Amino acid sequence: MTQTKKIALVTGGSRGLGKDMALSIAKKGIDVVLTYHSRKDDALEVVAAIEQSGQKAAALQLNVGDVKSFDGFFTSLKKVLQETFNTDKIDFLINNAGIGLPTTSFATTTEEQFDELMNIHLKGVFFLTQKALPFLNDDGGIVNLSSGLARFSLPGYGAYGAMKGGIEVLTRYLAKELGIRGINVNTVAPGAIATDFGGGRLRDNAEMQEHIKAVTAIPRIAYAEDIGGVVAFLCTPEAKWINAQRIEVSGGMNI
Repeated sequence: MTQTKKIALVTGGSRGLGKDMALSIAKKGIDVVLTYHSRKDDALEVVAAIEQSGQKAAALQLNVGDVKSFDGFFTSLKKVLQETFNTDKIDFLINNAGIGLPTTSFATTTEEQFDELMNIHLKGVFFLTQKALPFLNDDGGIVNLSSGLARFSLPGYGAYGAMKGGIEVLTRYLAKELGIRGINVNTVAPGAIATDFGGGRLRDNAEMQEHIKAVTAIPRIAYAEDIGGVVAFLCTPEAKWINAQRIEVSGGMNI
């Protein structure tokens, strides 16, 4: 099969940061396959918006916390790549999908909470990327999503921050091992973003917003649109020599 356009796979692309990543990547002239967990209608709206911009797009259901479901997902991906994009490969993998649990101290974090975060934010990313390798073209790229919470510490986010720290180390190992194929691998680490993530904790809390502004060099609240363009840039030829890097996009939070 002949592939003419680049294709990006964006996990968790139906809402929030992932939605803006998908739309921003499409603006770069790249076709998009996005995944959703439960919000199919939202995902199809993103697909329609991308198609309206002139790019091809498709949406597939995926639970990134369920490793056993990955073989079925990649079977579906192979089919949609053939039917919608006339190819069997992608060029970019954006590991974005994630959840936010209610804040809980280290002392009160349960094993169930820990496992849920680990399965989605670390184990799922590890094995989804592993299974994606045969689908990923040489000279492609991977972008993993971390968090400012892997650099600075806020009480209540210990387990989440630990998973994101793991992602940053994994990124460097992937860059080392996949460089021979010309695949660059980087981490984007957003700061506090006003989305529905974590139940809209920051978006709906004026007091928390004022605290974030007070500790950020550019004193404002960030939105999804502040992140998507950075991820999209990492999918362009201009960013090809950026590799194994952690790029924090936080406006200068806690510096």
